[in-house]
Amino acid sequence: MEIEVYNINGSKTAKKVTLDDAIFSVEPNDHAIYLDVKAYMNKHRQGTHSSKEKSQVSGSTRKIKKQKGTGGARAGSIKNPLFVGGARVFGPHPRVYDIKLNKKLKRIARKSALSYKAKENKILVLEDFTFETPQTKKYIEILNNFNLSNKKTLLVLSESNKIVYLSSRNLEKTNVASASDLNTYDILNAQNLIFVESAISEISKVFNKSEEK
Repeated sequence: MEIEVYNINGSKTAKKVTLDDAIFSVEPNDHAIYLDVKAYMNKHRQGTHSSKEKSQVSGSTRKIKKQKGTGGARAGSIKNPLFVGGARVFGPHPRVYDIKLNKKLKRIARKSALSYKAKENKILVLEDFTFETPQTKKYIEILNNFNLSNKKTLLVLSESNKIVYLSSRNLEKTNVASASDLNTYDILNAQNLIFVESAISEISKVFNKSEEK
């Protein structure tokens, strides 16, 4: 699949890049996407929630009323879960939510997400660029040139660029990642993907390396 390359001013250039069909034109696997996104979101859960059981609640263990003859249910102590201030039944406790996925499944999920974006024509390729100093205004100008300022975008660089990252950091709907750090969640969460020209070949290298391992 060939796609045209634009400059940061919003104009077409004479160049075109070829998107690798083995990455951008695969048959999407929705279940692999689901598992990879679930694993990503689980890693961001703290898992520090906690509630107290009967042994952890402070209070007397004295039997508060006789066993029979009151017309009500039996009650062993003030820590009974049925009473205000009592314990909680089967409440949450600290735990780790991480789930392990094999590399092959993660690779399929990322390819599937990229293929969806390619199929929807939500991929834009720009000539490589950088800024001398971090400037959010210049980054916004680039987005405005493609009418993307009000949409969620993910800019994919061939390698990390601190200046470009700092230029976009204050923008709520914008995310920047290097080709090696791409993940399924970020791809799907963005409405449009913006690749710099050198990132296209870098992505092919990343996937080829992961397949060799």
